[in-house]
Amino acid sequence: MAAKGKPPAKNAGRDVVPKKPPAPKLAELRERVDGIDRSIQYLIAERARFASQIGKAKGPLAAAIDYYRPEREAQVLRRVVDRNEGPLEGEVLVRVFREIMSACLAQQEPLKIGFLGPAGTHSEQAAYKHFGHSVLGLPLGSIEEVFGEVESGAADFGVVPVENSTQGTIQSTLDTFLGTDVKICGEVELRVHQHLLSRSGRFEDIERVYSHPQSFAQCKAWLRQHLPDAEKIPLASNAEAARRARNADDAAAIAGLSAANVYGLKSVAGPIEDRPDNTTRFLVLGRELFPASGNDRTSLLIFIKDQPGALFQVLAPFARHGLSMNRIESRPGHGGRWQYAFFVDVGGHIEQEAMRLALAEVDEFAEQVRVLGSYPVAIV
Repeated sequence: MAAKGKPPAKNAGRDVVPKKPPAPKLAELRERVDGIDRSIQYLIAERARFASQIGKAKGPLAAAIDYYRPEREAQVLRRVVDRNEGPLEGEVLVRVFREIMSACLAQQEPLKIGFLGPAGTHSEQAAYKHFGHSVLGLPLGSIEEVFGEVESGAADFGVVPVENSTQGTIQSTLDTFLGTDVKICGEVELRVHQHLLSRSGRFEDIERVYSHPQSFAQCKAWLRQHLPDAEKIPLASNAEAARRARNADDAAAIAGLSAANVYGLKSVAGPIEDRPDNTTRFLVLGRELFPASGNDRTSLLIFIKDQPGALFQVLAPFARHGLSMNRIESRPGHGGRWQYAFFVDVGGHIEQEAMRLALAEVDEFAEQVRVLGSYPVAIV
């Protein structure tokens, strides 16, 4: 017999689904973003004030270059990458923090950065990637001129290409080290995307193409397939190629999109490099060595004696002391016929005990050993 009382509830025995809270309105979301923006702006200003105090704590220094510490910047940027939990990629956050540090340093005085010009080159992109945009860029006519301006003090630092993942070493950069005391104090890795640029933007108009020989080499398969009959004219830089291409409808240039923006060209095709991972490594040139950052590379210039096993004898100490050799390149030395100099990159810093012990052994067999630089490994 059924129990007397109230009838069972309509949803008795079923899970009651709670109502979802109403979605925030667009105006509320924008208000929250505005609040975050105010907090970010306040914190950036606070950071700039502390950076200024740090500058004063260092005492009366001579110029902006005296305030710049590449090892400290590298440590800060690595922590940015390590802390990152998304949704932005580490490379994006590094770029943001680089610009903040660049602006804070420029409170003292902007750094003067020489690079292979004119404006719109990949060297300029690499310079701004490493130093941020709060610097004074100095476009120069050749790699040798970049070295010279740094050595003379006219530029605080310089940025020059040293090798490409597709085409290998830029020999003129290595050769210039043979006759200068300039030091390496950093490196930059830049993904290089090449575009075919022209004034008209019409593929059918193109009869000749200007570019740097390295860029021609990076795009040779594409050019062979799409422009087999066009005249290829090598120039000292891609930016110079873009500057010439803007003067005629039948001319084109291979360069980056930044050159298109500078010289008012249209992209006909791109990216056109044969390998999608095409990357160029640049060296940051200075006049002194800096302390260790915790993840460093040392570049050496070694002249060996002309005797059997000489090269083995100067390289073996690095392996014995647990140091990884990243690269070795030989170039004719300037001291005499058939004399060769070896450019060697080794993982680690000159301050490390293992590096000091290895170099002491190398000195016993080499004619000369020069430390070109000990510097932070490139950060994304």
